[in-house]
Amino acid sequence: MIEQQKAPTIVLFDMDGTTVRHLNPRILQILEWLDDLAHKITSFCSKIFKRKIQSPQLVGFRKGKRKKLFVHRALHKIRRKEVGQIVEPCPGIYDVLELLKENNVRMGIISNGLGKGYGHDILDTFQLKHYYEVTIFREDIPRAKPHPDPILKAIEELKPKLTENDIIWYFGDRQKDIISALASKSHLPCPLEPFAYNLNAAIAILQNNIAPDHIIMGWPDLETKLQRIFAKKNTTNAAKQDQQAAE
Repeated sequence: MIEQQKAPTIVLFDMDGTTVRHLNPRILQILEWLDDLAHKITSFCSKIFKRKIQSPQLVGFRKGKRKKLFVHRALHKIRRKEVGQIVEPCPGIYDVLELLKENNVRMGIISNGLGKGYGHDILDTFQLKHYYEVTIFREDIPRAKPHPDPILKAIEELKPKLTENDIIWYFGDRQKDIISALASKSHLPCPLEPFAYNLNAAIAILQNNIAPDHIIMGWPDLETKLQRIFAKKNTTNAAKQDQQAAE
């Protein structure tokens, strides 16, 4: 059961479909399809040229230059509406973010979408920016999810650095989110738990023999479970302090 797990010290979130949802779900499906197609083309080309696409991790930008990301930028130029007319926060997300903040959990947001002209606008429009210590968007990394690069980049930017005592939770709504989280685990000094938000990511959870309690169908459900976890943690810590004082 999720309540039996240790409280997280770091929680990372996907953005589209997880933190915010599209008012027109069809648009999100198209964007996700294009993103998946781009990854498949890259993987195919890598195999043709006999390059190992899974390594090395966090490869640098060639000669210090960022990728031009023509498709991503073209999509955002075609879009003429303000982000407030395109997406809205997922129900219950603010309550979860507040609860995590109250319990001193560090947070970050990771997206395959562009930050400029989209992701950062969403964070500003819906007053989400102050919750996240790190924000990683497509132009910030050489390879997007399902590669582990975005998660590793976010963790790299966290201050202070990770220790073996940290516990990371990652939430995403697509199979590539779960794959990315699993790919990053072997590069970390501490545990990382992937969680599926909704059905698409749930398939990857089950395919990788991860417990079904790592599937979250709504943020209000997670909030209740987190309250139990933090209550147990606080009770345990208080008992330890009393014992130390008695000694």
